[in-house]
Amino acid sequence: MSKRNLDDVADGAPAGAEAKRVLSRFKSDTGEVLPGGLLDLPVDVTVDKLQAICNALLQQEEPLPLAFYVNNVEVTDTLERYVGGDFSLSEDVVEIVYQPQAVFRVRAVTRCTGSLEGHKEAVISVAFSPDGRHLASGSGDTTVRLWDIFTQTPHHTCEGHRHWVLCISWSPCGTRLASACKNGLIHLWDPGTGKQIGKAMTGHKMWVTSLCWEPYHKNPECLHLASSSKDCDVRIWDTKRAQTCRVLSGHTKSVTCVKWGGGGLIYSASQDRTIKVWRAEDGVLCRTLEGHGHWVNTLALNVDYVLRVGPFQLGATANQTDGPLEYARKQYESVGEERLVSGSDDFTLYLWKPEKEKKPIARMTGHQQLINDVKFSPDGRMIASASFDKSIKLWESNTGVYIASLRGHVQAVYSIAWSADSRLLVSGSSDSTLKVWSMKTKNLSQDLPGHADEVYAVDWSPDGLRVASGGKDKVLRLWQN
Repeated sequence: MSKRNLDDVADGAPAGAEAKRVLSRFKSDTGEVLPGGLLDLPVDVTVDKLQAICNALLQQEEPLPLAFYVNNVEVTDTLERYVGGDFSLSEDVVEIVYQPQAVFRVRAVTRCTGSLEGHKEAVISVAFSPDGRHLASGSGDTTVRLWDIFTQTPHHTCEGHRHWVLCISWSPCGTRLASACKNGLIHLWDPGTGKQIGKAMTGHKMWVTSLCWEPYHKNPECLHLASSSKDCDVRIWDTKRAQTCRVLSGHTKSVTCVKWGGGGLIYSASQDRTIKVWRAEDGVLCRTLEGHGHWVNTLALNVDYVLRVGPFQLGATANQTDGPLEYARKQYESVGEERLVSGSDDFTLYLWKPEKEKKPIARMTGHQQLINDVKFSPDGRMIASASFDKSIKLWESNTGVYIASLRGHVQAVYSIAWSADSRLLVSGSSDSTLKVWSMKTKNLSQDLPGHADEVYAVDWSPDGLRVASGGKDKVLRLWQN
């Protein structure tokens, strides 16, 4: 498109019409300036016209949905509100940062479509499989249950643990579910039959706090699993042999969370106030990340969503020309450099580039009580943190800059989950409600009462179709539009 054509698109009026104008240029959220040089835009240019100009410069046959930011603030109407000064005299160039948005849209869940009963004690964890077709729950009644989300009935009750089931984790291939209990045992289950796969994995001396599988693009057999425990160790397991491959020792207090990154590193958070970065292949400690003044409770990676869905091509992003391994690798690489966020009892979060640096990018303050859960949005652009201070806070994922607080819960917020398109967030609270929040308005979208007691766990299916929640009332609830 020629410079004159671009100007006409921007103006929406004949050339020569009088309007305040400003020199601008488009940049991607990774910092690349779009070809096309400086653009002389009217300050009353709308978002729709910015979409048309930017897509023309990108030479997109099928226009991409884009969001635009000036000085880290999203442009929602005309440009004039986001730039200051005397436009006729200004020589400053306004940087307009564009971000591609998800092509598909997830609709907000609005009602409870099923109450799944059967657990005899509190539901501590809920998790959809990577393709969104299966749902699992772990409970204080020592069982793992697999549910049919279409008929909303129990498929299988998996019995083998002899103490509370504290955490569950699906393999990226979706063919196995791992569960761990307060006795320190780890079991594998076949979601098709509900039968135990192999023998229990034993080795931890105290309860297991977190489970995480090796990413699919690193090993499509999904052979290895990492676990963290109150016994201060992280263990890497060969799930086929039900044996420990490696023990990662170095923490001096309980390890609260473990994450297996896509570049071959394992991250562990501990009550010893540190995060340790390990090389998965040989267990070498690469670096220790320090800064928190109290227990580190929770970790999240900007690649968590793409690692979770692995080879599954969900929604409108499907590209059937790639095989599963190639697709999983491309999706991981598309996110860019791995970033890690940690949340602590010291009321703060830290943002890290853990592959290379010990120094944090940012220290994020504002919460008034301990941070219980933290999650990157699936597109990796935003961070949400949930706290005992009854609020959820949103942060910019590159810089850690504070965006907004989501208030509405009247008790501690325990768990949060993003929709697959990054436009919605669901939270579960001690106040017995779920709430759905809109990222466009940064406000409450849906209030979802229904549980009879505290909500401990929530998950949004990777295909975006439903939300599952569980808690103290021993009931799982399914929520849909």
